[in-house]
Order: sequence, then structure tokens, then C-alpha cells
Amino acid sequence: MSQHTHSLPYRVLLYYKYVTIDNPIEESKKHLKLCLSLELKGRILFAPEGINGTVCGTVEQTNEYMRIMHADPRFHDMWFKIDEEPEHTFRKMFVRPKKELVTFRLSEDVNPLEKTGVYLQPKEWFDMMQDPDIVIIDGRTDYEWDLGHFKGAIRPSIESFKEFPEWIEKNLSDFKDKKMLTYCTGGIRCEKLSAYLLKQGFNEVYQLHGGIVGYGKDAEVKGALFDGTCYVFDERVSVPINHTEDAHLISHCVYCKTPTDSYVNCGNFDCHRQHFQCLECVAKTNCSCSDTCMESPRHEYKPPFNRKFDSYRRVPRRNQTAAEK
Repeated sequence: MSQHTHSLPYRVLLYYKYVTIDNPIEESKKHLKLCLSLELKGRILFAPEGINGTVCGTVEQTNEYMRIMHADPRFHDMWFKIDEEPEHTFRKMFVRPKKELVTFRLSEDVNPLEKTGVYLQPKEWFDMMQDPDIVIIDGRTDYEWDLGHFKGAIRPSIESFKEFPEWIEKNLSDFKDKKMLTYCTGGIRCEKLSAYLLKQGFNEVYQLHGGIVGYGKDAEVKGALFDGTCYVFDERVSVPINHTEDAHLISHCVYCKTPTDSYVNCGNFDCHRQHFQCLECVAKTNCSCSDTCMESPRHEYKPPFNRKFDSYRRVPRRNQTAAEK
């Protein structure tokens, strides 16, 4: 159940659908015109295997977009996860064709429409997570895990999704008889990750339906057992998931160690390392990740000020096309 109050003027829609798209290039062109006509902003990918998008607009604009999409037989049942916001979370509108919605680059691709892990609703996930004999796999990347993750989840030592096959072979080969629980931000990556695990001979594979975002909106579990906040690929950078008394940050400023979920890029142009830094240290160091970078002659990056969070935020440059990973 969603926790909407409909009190804020803007909404963010997060969605995906694995479905056959005959001509992703032409579909992208038509869809860009639609989004521009509605004055939406965001990022949408079309591939032969489906659609994956995040768009932001007013309540009226997003309502019309959902109406139009649900009128299309291909997307009639598409699930839109909705967040309310005080302002736009994107600067522009991008709609692009891609070979894959999630870049896996397998020699023999997996098709979630044919086989994928068993879906778990939030309460089912909450219950199964506490089984001591399960293995919880974070289907995202290392920097996303560092900001927030489920208790007991394994941190994947990867920077992009296509590194998962090698990582699985090296780290999970001895767990094929265990119950494997997979999760990601909105669900799209786990569709393929769980399918791949099944293909590799893992016997019992599950996935969190709706991902972390959907889990945080469930009125029963209220995001319980999720530590930190969830990384998102727009100018918010992070969103809260755990709405219980146990909610807390797990990330800390690289300088003063104050708990913070503010992810910034190093001000040294030659470094640009993504790291956590509190507002006070951002002001002192201009986003430097170290004293060495602060003293660098190539230190020239000045982050924009985000009034919504009263802190400095920026979508990391290396993750501008993160939906492709």
C-alpha cells in the first residue's frame, strides 16, 4: 500500500516492464515527443526486451502520462512506484534506445518473461530475511550498497551490473543449495539476476517484488530491516526507506565521521571519487575526498546547492547512465 498524501506539487514515477518492443529507436523518438508535450523530465530506456524509466512532473502531468501508458496494451498493467516531491528531480528529458534494459552482455541472454525468481511481497520478504539459512544478494553495485542495504545482505564487489557473472562464480558457487534472496532498487535488475542464478544451477531463488522502493512504501513492514537510505539515479541521490524507530544512517563523512547520506564527487577533476561528506565539511573542503585532492591544482569543481535537502548534492558523473548498467 502506498503512503501518498498528495500534498506536494511534483511526483516521481519509477517503472519498468519486460515486454517485446519491435523498434526501440522509433519508439524512443515517439516517446520523447510525448514526454516533452507533457513537460515531463527524466530518463527512459527502450530496448527490444522492454522499457525502464523514471520521470518527474506535476500531479496532473504524471497522471496523464500513466493514463496514456496504461491505455497501451503492452503497458496496461505496468506498476508505477510514486514518490511525491516539492520540485523537479531531473533537469532534462532523455529517451534512448539500448540493446538491453540492464546491461548484462551475456553470450546467452536470460529472459525474465521465460524464467525468473519467485516474487516475494514485502511481508514475505521480511519474514524470509530472518531465516538464518538464507543468502541475501544485493543486486546493485558497491557504491549503492554503501549508502543503504538490507541487514545481512552480501555486498557485491562490482561497479557495474555486467560484472555479476564473474562475481557469482567466484563468491557463490558453494551456495547453490541455499535459498537465495535477491533485491535491487525497483526490481528490474533482480528479474535478470535471479534468472541468471537459476540458469547457473541455484535451486531456490527469490526476488523482492517492487524492489527496495516498493518495500519502503508498504504500510505493514514500513521498510523494516533496511539500514541507511536508498540510492536513486536523479538529483535526490538518496531516499528514505525505513520508516520505523530503527531507521538510521550507516554512511559517514570521510573527514569528520558524522553520519550522513550526502554523496558527492571529489572536487579534484583528476579524482572525481564518489564519497560521503557532510555539509560542514563540503564547505571547508569544496568536496575534496582527501587533503591531497584539496591541494591539487586541478581542484576546480564547485557543486550546486540543493535547497530541498539543505545540502550539497550531485548525481555522480560515472553514474549518469546508471540505468544502463
